Amino acid sequence: MLELNIRKKIIHDSKLLKSYKFFMRTLITRASLLTIAVTILLSCNDEYTPNNRVPELTVKVNNFIKSTMHEYYLWYKNMPLIDPNYKFNSEDYFYELLYEEDKWSYITSDIKAFEESINNGIEKTFGYMLAFGNFSNTGTVFAIVEYVYPNSPAYKAGLKRGDIIVLMNDSDITVGNYSQLLYNDNISITLGVLSEAGLSTGNTISMTSEVLMLDPVQIWKVINYDGHKIGYLFYTQYISDFNSSLDKAFLDFQQQGITDLIVDLRYNPGGGILAAQYFCSSIAPFDIVNNGNTLVTFQWNDKIQNVFKQNPDQYAYNLEVTFTDNVTAKLGLNKIYFLTGSGTASASELSITGLKPYMDVTLVGDTTFGKYTGSITIKPEDFYHNDSYYSDFKNWGLQPIVLRYANSMGFTDFKNGFAPDIPVYDDLLTGIALGDVEESLLKAAVEDITGTKVPTTRSVKKENPKFNVFDRGFSKYDKNKREVILDLYENNFIPHITE
Repeated sequence: MLELNIRKKIIHDSKLLKSYKFFMRTLITRASLLTIAVTILLSCNDEYTPNNRVPELTVKVNNFIKSTMHEYYLWYKNMPLIDPNYKFNSEDYFYELLYEEDKWSYITSDIKAFEESINNGIEKTFGYMLAFGNFSNTGTVFAIVEYVYPNSPAYKAGLKRGDIIVLMNDSDITVGNYSQLLYNDNISITLGVLSEAGLSTGNTISMTSEVLMLDPVQIWKVINYDGHKIGYLFYTQYISDFNSSLDKAFLDFQQQGITDLIVDLRYNPGGGILAAQYFCSSIAPFDIVNNGNTLVTFQWNDKIQNVFKQNPDQYAYNLEVTFTDNVTAKLGLNKIYFLTGSGTASASELSITGLKPYMDVTLVGDTTFGKYTGSITIKPEDFYHNDSYYSDFKNWGLQPIVLRYANSMGFTDFKNGFAPDIPVYDDLLTGIALGDVEESLLKAAVEDITGTKVPTTRSVKKENPKFNVFDRGFSKYDKNKREVILDLYENNFIPHITE
């Protein structure tokens, strides 16, 4: 019996020993795998290690980003928890915080240049707007000129709407390098010649970019056609510093007694809310403007919205934008035509949706961009009281999305843009100048207004190949121009929210 018990004990102890050995092997294996995983993670990441600390200045910028975004960002509740003390690149940190639907929020370490472009129309540029894409029968990337600013390097080089750029610095244009056509200080471009035989190379032009002040009111004219006096305005960006240019155009329309108005916004990416307010107030029916009806309302994040609602007298401008009668010209129209495309964004779309409850609005062209949100510029000086604290990063700035807007009927969230009432393809290859009544979008609008066909005086060419646009641009701030910039707060900045 004792022998049997001893044998059982030996077997039992043997099983325990095997279990212990298996447990230790598993533990060691898992520890090894964990060590390997950590080693791989650290080797693939430039994050914090004991001998590689994040610089103090970077941590300060990161904390500015975190605090600002937590307080003002529309989707602050959706931000991931990322420790700012362990991020070596502040721009990467900012973009990692963004909500998945946010394609617009922006950060820069040169806020001065950014503000000059957005607020004053001052940019270093070649002066042309380009569409980038390819023809349906080829994968080769080309650029086509959409329009050219007067007295710019591109204008002086003789470039015009419809010109094709096939080479850049004697090399092919690619998805990886096409932005150099906009950003470089100096560039050499080779034009393409399109014929029935295909696309061949033409002249080569060299240009040097210049710092220019760009007036967004580019073209205005009155078209007399079939008993109608039709005002045409080509407007490239909403900048309140150029409201006086709008005045000149609208006063001319007023004096000539226009019966109809066509505003070309097909390449207008947006801009400031004050310019949009002024623009719409110059056009809308007299009673709407004089009564100060609602143009758009704002919906901020819950923290800020609560403060504004509790103090409506102090923060009236933060809750809605109304029409203003403080404009030089009042056209008092009941209908308007907008020429639109995928480049029509933000403040352009705000004008469209804001006017729709009060006017007959007809869109001609292509579907707009789909930008229903607004942003503000936030600099360290707006956030901190101690000048010495931010002196070493004072030129940093954020342009975060802080609200969504709706028109007076509550319409918002037009993520897919506004579809045209009259679809028209913007055929750049015809080379017909903007403002010419035979240009495809303007022609369609005039025909709809008058009910009369506009005759074609040019010789009919073989149908141009379809050009598939994947991007368009004017400068490095193109993305930011697609913002609705809330410039109402120079003397009424949004308060810090304490929870």
